[in-house]
Amino acid sequence: MEVATATEASAPAASGGASRRGHPFPWLDVAISEPYYFLHLIAFFSYFAARTTAPSAEDDAELHSRLIRREIQAVLVFLVLFTVKIVKEEHWETFIADSLLYAKGLLLVVTFVIDYWLTVGYLLGFIVIYAMAQQPPYDGLGHLNHLTPLQLESLLTEEPTTRFWLVEFRTSFLTPCIQASSVMPELSNLYSNKNISFGLVDLGHFPNAAARFGISMWDHLPTYILFDKATEVARLPEIGNGTKVFVPKVTKVNFHHFHSFIMNY
Repeated sequence: MEVATATEASAPAASGGASRRGHPFPWLDVAISEPYYFLHLIAFFSYFAARTTAPSAEDDAELHSRLIRREIQAVLVFLVLFTVKIVKEEHWETFIADSLLYAKGLLLVVTFVIDYWLTVGYLLGFIVIYAMAQQPPYDGLGHLNHLTPLQLESLLTEEPTTRFWLVEFRTSFLTPCIQASSVMPELSNLYSNKNISFGLVDLGHFPNAAARFGISMWDHLPTYILFDKATEVARLPEIGNGTKVFVPKVTKVNFHHFHSFIMNY
């Protein structure tokens, strides 16, 4: 059975990523081409137009002074949160999502000083953006293999292959999966060798496979399972982990959770 290799499966994504890397300002290209970022960009820049409706110092000196203070406070708070996130966060997608969340919250606080209905308008606008556009996942695959459930079962049981497979099960419509979409490509670039390979199964395309591998479609995605040929030897989050608020993520730091199993075999 043919395996969808990282190179083959990611041809469209790779071409898109290559074109962006060739762009002199790749971040600007993404901001304009991706609806998720473009709509947020319009929303934030529209504040400068909305700002003109605020009373001037001549019209209402006290309200104008309060607005200036709120704007300065909002910028300082955002810079602090931005700095903390950029130092602590490993994944660019999560960093962007959290930064946009902070910016939207602070924008609502500032517009409340100008006009209550302006705040309501921005809130509805952000809800519409959330309904219309989704944050794009990481578009690189590294040495990650896109697999169907049948291909995965064939690799584990029938075909001669590497002994260990670390497989990510995710969907393309859940925010935690999108924000963690760069984890496995990065790990595959660092750790792929003759003993371990990395795979990805999109349960959004194959929802019936979730029960086959004992995965909840809504509670614990993404789920990472380490297979020793056809035998599951470790998974994250573990079965029986009842929490639905915090789901541990596979990162370069905590990859030892799986690496210890590999070293012991």
